[in-house]
Amino acid sequence: MIALSLLGIPNDDNSSYLKGTAAAPPLIRRELHCDAYSIRSETGIDFGEAGRLIDCGDLHFDGVADAWEVIEQGVGRALAQGGPLLCLGGDHAITHPILRAVRRCQPRLTIVHIDAHADLYDAYQGNPRSHASPFARIMEEGLADRLIQVGLRTVNDEHRAQFERFGVEVIEAANWRDGLRLDLDTPVYVSIDLDGLDPAYAPGVSHREPGGASPRQVIDLLHGIRQPIVAGDIVEYNPSCDISNLTALVAAKLVKELGGMMIKTALGGTRAAA
Repeated sequence: MIALSLLGIPNDDNSSYLKGTAAAPPLIRRELHCDAYSIRSETGIDFGEAGRLIDCGDLHFDGVADAWEVIEQGVGRALAQGGPLLCLGGDHAITHPILRAVRRCQPRLTIVHIDAHADLYDAYQGNPRSHASPFARIMEEGLADRLIQVGLRTVNDEHRAQFERFGVEVIEAANWRDGLRLDLDTPVYVSIDLDGLDPAYAPGVSHREPGGASPRQVIDLLHGIRQPIVAGDIVEYNPSCDISNLTALVAAKLVKELGGMMIKTALGGTRAAA
């Protein structure tokens, strides 16, 4: 049986505006396992089935000298389980050390990044590890062959210069249409910043940007991926900004649908679990 590994990375050291995303992983898990909802994905994967979900717990950062080292090593241990890995942030800065570990297992890799923001600043507010900068570090280090960014709606001149520098492929929010499909030919890493969704659906984020996607649009995009989705993250849920746990519920739904596609693509596209 192919199992999905789940790893919490409760780190928001590099958030630029509001802290709080470090509190997210257990709250997303609570919604994921709540009896009010089904734990099956729309693709037919039952995460309540014994052995289908391996929860690796949360990493711990108290007293550590370098959080990046803790994240890279923790992700490496989780990947050693052998199945796909889904990480729960935390802020978006954590994607950089996650990909250091993932890249060692994947000689070819495409990142599909769903976000309101490009997160490509060379150094935001003087911090090269800022949650506004991870994809600059990722592309500098050659941790992916392609970067496809979907849903952006805060693009500026520095971002456009970075698009050209790194060969980033961009689908801005204004050009996202229902039925969007991506042309992918390598294994895939999916990174979902919850502020990529419209704040009407996901208000529990530190940087609300109206004009974003619906959960249905994000789910349909994920369901259209045919290459193996080997790892991914869901980041930037800030419980202090949420309303009635709505964003935690949306995050848990995305865990099921992204996780379900990880299992489905690992099985070669079959619909039923095996």
